[in-house]
Amino acid sequence: MRDSIYYLWINNRLRVIITMVVIVSWRCVLGLENISPIFFDEGLSHLFGEGNLIRSPDDRSVRLLLDKYTGSGFISSSMYNHGFFSSLIKLPGAYTAGIVVAFYTSNGDVFVKNHDELDIEFLGNVEGKPWRFQTNMYGNGSTNRGREERYRLWFDPSKEFHRYSILWNPTKIIFWVDDVPIREVKRKEEMKGDYPQKPMSLYATIWDASSWATSGGKFAVDYTFSPFVSEFKDIALDGCNVSDSIPTVSGDNNYSYINCSISDQLLMTSDYSTINPKQAAAMRRFRERYMYYSYCYDTIRYVVPPPECVIVKAEKDRFKDTGRLKFGGSHPKVHRARRRRRKNRSMPVVSADQ
Repeated sequence: MRDSIYYLWINNRLRVIITMVVIVSWRCVLGLENISPIFFDEGLSHLFGEGNLIRSPDDRSVRLLLDKYTGSGFISSSMYNHGFFSSLIKLPGAYTAGIVVAFYTSNGDVFVKNHDELDIEFLGNVEGKPWRFQTNMYGNGSTNRGREERYRLWFDPSKEFHRYSILWNPTKIIFWVDDVPIREVKRKEEMKGDYPQKPMSLYATIWDASSWATSGGKFAVDYTFSPFVSEFKDIALDGCNVSDSIPTVSGDNNYSYINCSISDQLLMTSDYSTINPKQAAAMRRFRERYMYYSYCYDTIRYVVPPPECVIVKAEKDRFKDTGRLKFGGSHPKVHRARRRRRKNRSMPVVSADQ
């Protein structure tokens, strides 16, 4: 009897150990061991779209809807001076032309004339065609110097959840899709203010961008397919919370915030801030196969590539006459909604001159 009990105990312990090893191994492969999802109430709040934001009963996920009346969105309750922003996202299916689902960071509601922004924007498509998406970077109001890259996905993002992440630290920016780094921007002194340096909030939105999102505005949103539903879950915010120290901004762009050196050090040494050789190979394959526009190779817009561009011959050889693409739309309605919300708070809306 004692031997049988001992055997069962050992067997159960082995099962637990094996299960833990499998889970840890899976998380290490994806580089997710340092990601800690939050409850919605822990760090997020409703931004716009009355009734079109639906939170799950366990407060771990949220659905954003677009119908003929309004889109919807949420925002982080705090601003962060550098950070890692991540979410599992599932996009609408069927006909999605003209729709933009965005997961991005910005401070356009505070630094109105010289804002920073990091974007992952899903651009929808006509039924039967794959979703397309873009990443973008603005620094110090450099919207006239857009740094767009556009891509296709190697999977259907409407069928299941995939993790999309933005790392932003003092030395680099990395955009991730699952465990694949799709874009890396290393800070160079020549970039000056074009590298985002001011605290930002995290946003997630769904909205009508019929004028530009799909084939330069050729295909508009068809509301016979509405409501369009995007879902976000296991949202992670990891960075230096500086919201309580933001309200002092002057015309020369000097502002004060708490010391973020410890947080920055963690962000620069974490797994998701380092691209290992296997991930570097995956990024190279992704960019060679699925990237169909990069500002670095757009000789019509930029005769001299911006200083952060690293010219890769295999990429450059694929691009011809790239200046034909049309771009537009940031998030004007979202920023206005955010500013209206801030007027009702004790913290004043602050702007800075260029």
